[in-house]
Amino acid sequence: MKNKFFSYLLILIIALVLSSCVTYVPTDFSDDVQSLPSVSVSEQTQEQTQVEKPSTSTTEAVVETKVETKTEPKKVSTFKYAHNPRENAEAMKDIIENPLAVYGFSPDPRSNRLGSYASYDWTDPVFVESAKQDRKAYHDSLNTMIAIMSSMAADGATEEQIARAVSAERNRLRLEAYKNDPKQLAEIKASNLKTYGHEDGPTADELYKKYGSWSVVIQKAFSPNLGMDVICGLYDEYYPLYVMLGYAY
Repeated sequence: MKNKFFSYLLILIIALVLSSCVTYVPTDFSDDVQSLPSVSVSEQTQEQTQVEKPSTSTTEAVVETKVETKTEPKKVSTFKYAHNPRENAEAMKDIIENPLAVYGFSPDPRSNRLGSYASYDWTDPVFVESAKQDRKAYHDSLNTMIAIMSSMAADGATEEQIARAVSAERNRLRLEAYKNDPKQLAEIKASNLKTYGHEDGPTADELYKKYGSWSVVIQKAFSPNLGMDVICGLYDEYYPLYVMLGYAY
């Protein structure tokens, strides 16, 4: 009981000390007030209004910044092919007309072969030029198939043997062309899987079953996707090849 009494007493003393510290406020601020400029209530209100209201120059700067960062609208392509892809059903089966695309066409999202490329920006000249160079490199790589065919024919190989060799090489080259682009490589494999049931591309046996002739299988091995050539700006360049393969006249 005695201990509780002293505890209460101690708490009371502390409370009185704190109270005296809080209630002690200096009453003479004459020096501090004199050191500040005298401002009336109306002047304070006016000053606050001026601070809160943005200056005209600031507003103009904001507007000017917005104008400078405004995105330019896409321009309609003025490119025209000498040979009109619209007149070739083989060329148009995987693509659609797109006036904003660099070469006037882009992949058809519904296409099994090129639909995966529809997500790319075919209105971007930088991207399309890169795709064009990759496509040309792929066409150039087909020369190895010509070398294989010529060598095997000289050694007396049959049409079936040649067809199997060039078909396998065609599939290899197609995947090789995208080795530095994992996204496109994955899309090619997915397209092959959807179309043929496996990632590498059609087998020689599948092609023979489809066309019924080993000579046609050989021919098809050299056949490009005309739609891809169109969207990359290469339709005129490889038009003689289409004529040779029977895709154009």
